[in-house]
Amino acid sequence: MKLLIVEDEIQLADALSEILKRSRYSVDTVYNGIDGLDCALTGVYDCIVLDIMLPGMNGIDVLKNIRNEKISTPVILLTARSEIDDKINGLDCGADDYLTKPFVTGELLARIRALTRRKGEIVDDDKLDYNGLELIKSSAAVKWQGNDVKLSLKEYQIMEMLMANPRQILPKERIIEKIWGYESDVEYNNIEVYISFLRKKLVSISAPVQIKTARGIGYFLE
Repeated sequence: MKLLIVEDEIQLADALSEILKRSRYSVDTVYNGIDGLDCALTGVYDCIVLDIMLPGMNGIDVLKNIRNEKISTPVILLTARSEIDDKINGLDCGADDYLTKPFVTGELLARIRALTRRKGEIVDDDKLDYNGLELIKSSAAVKWQGNDVKLSLKEYQIMEMLMANPRQILPKERIIEKIWGYESDVEYNNIEVYISFLRKKLVSISAPVQIKTARGIGYFLE
């Protein structure tokens, strides 16, 4: 799952990024509103953590532009302000939630999980399920009927995308944008290597799920 942090307090932004990465999220961090808007408009993020007071363009204007472009990515606003009018304004402009600084990082993680939860796909906050095949966040493992195998970070992220979109063909371009970044120069054969690793690991646990190739397009689960 890919997150964007837009926060001008560099120490806070970098600390949040590290905490989220330890929870196995893929995280991009920018420190001003203009860069934040440019990143958000790519549409590759699953959730955006957006500060209100930003240089270049404030968070409310960033949010308005995101929603004007019909991008529905969940947004959590961060603000040092406690006035109710500011919170109402943010929600009215399209925010999905807000946190007032200072906040406990555990609460931010819980709110991200709540906003990105997919009905019918997530068993609990630690598991993603597809026809009995489980992806376990806390152990970075894929599991089938008592057999499990550890995944590397990139393997985990690709498997998460496939299991969260089981009825869709995921284009290679989308996988690169979500996992390596919008401006990455990663080649398609990098993805093919990780797909090969994942296929071998699924076989090793006797999982009846396969990663299939849609020739010239991408991959899907079957």
